[in-house]
Amino acid sequence: MTALLSIHNLEVGYGTIPALHGIDLEVNKGEIVTLIGANGAGKTTTLRTISGLLKPRKGGVTYDGQDITGVKPHVITGRGISHVPEGRGIFANLTVSDNLELGAYLRKDKVRQSEYDRIFSLFPVLKERMKQNAGTLSGGEQQMLAISRALMGKPTVLLLDEPSLGLAPQMVQTIFRVIREINAEGTTILLVEQNAHMALMTAHRGYVMETGRITATDDTKALLASDRIKKAYLGG
Repeated sequence: MTALLSIHNLEVGYGTIPALHGIDLEVNKGEIVTLIGANGAGKTTTLRTISGLLKPRKGGVTYDGQDITGVKPHVITGRGISHVPEGRGIFANLTVSDNLELGAYLRKDKVRQSEYDRIFSLFPVLKERMKQNAGTLSGGEQQMLAISRALMGKPTVLLLDEPSLGLAPQMVQTIFRVIREINAEGTTILLVEQNAHMALMTAHRGYVMETGRITATDDTKALLASDRIKKAYLGG
């Protein structure tokens, strides 16, 4: 099987400081793949490189059979990769409605009402908030909006960076339920998540990253059963 998204021998740095040391990673069509690791391991750097926000020193990124290394972020988004960044990145001074419209900005086709209906079925509260400024939403509602805005671009691949960060446990359950639903509807997902247990319970396969290197990869059942993973990331 040819991977839909693949990273090969990727090296990325910030100035003279190396962040990724020649990593390889693959995501097949229809999968949820998670990338877990401690803070500073290089997880966010990986997503930012895929979406074109960072340029690698070496190696590359392939998507749907094409090399997208160093391609501008808006071009990558237009090709079908949407990135929900850590910290959500919503436009606080614009309404919920405006944020959703901006998510569809690069599309050449018309947004249908059924797409809004889909968003509202995933996150009913957003329907009530359409005229509110996004900055007045709760943290959980802002995360819902960030995911919904990305979905308005009709992505083939969704990159999620720490979607549960700072959220109450009940809201975390909601976000992960929606991640599974989005995937079941056909969207491929690469998930970076500090809550390793939740991520491994949700994804099909996982990669473990330590100080800019991939140190383990397997299906999530095997990773959940691994004593080393339990001790390092699952509090066991």
